[in-house]
Amino acid sequence: MKKEIRTGVIILAAGSSSRLGQPKQLLEFKGKTLLEIAVEAAQNSQAQSCVLVLGANADLIVEKIDHTKVDRVVNENWENGMTSSMQKGLNYLMENSDPDQVILMLSDQPFVDSKILNSLIKNKLNTHSEIIACSYKETMGVPVLFTKKYFPELLSLTGNEGAKKLVMAHQDDLYAIDFPKGAIDIDTGEDYLKLKNDS
Repeated sequence: MKKEIRTGVIILAAGSSSRLGQPKQLLEFKGKTLLEIAVEAAQNSQAQSCVLVLGANADLIVEKIDHTKVDRVVNENWENGMTSSMQKGLNYLMENSDPDQVILMLSDQPFVDSKILNSLIKNKLNTHSEIIACSYKETMGVPVLFTKKYFPELLSLTGNEGAKKLVMAHQDDLYAIDFPKGAIDIDTGEDYLKLKNDS
């Protein structure tokens, strides 16, 4: 019998939303916070494990999403950038659920749902690529799946290099799925207003 391939999801939600002036994780869209949308996408996907990485405003966010049963860790060094949060989440999953592959996702892409996450998982099974990324606005980005092969490189990134550096460095090992709405993320008040007005 074929061994089940275990997928873990890391939801990165540690930033301070400095350009927005309030925690974007708690902005509401269609009756749910952006963070609840992200957590539900992960929990409704075919992934076996999920960890939410918090940082700035962690107490406030936990208070608001306490009803969601999701593993969470706090990155005390969130100011060091997204890379440190990703590594905190990856180390947590490696210690607790030993995944064969992980999906990195953000908490401010309101159109990421379980279908997109499942598409990453499915395309990994159907291709020989070890990185499956989303393609939008002539770039590749999150959500993105990395197999265990890349865990050492993810853990050796520093500063704000981010996983995109690996995606760009290993295009020979990359498969991209089309996800135009992946380009929509919320960094400013204008972004949020546009999201609400367009929906």
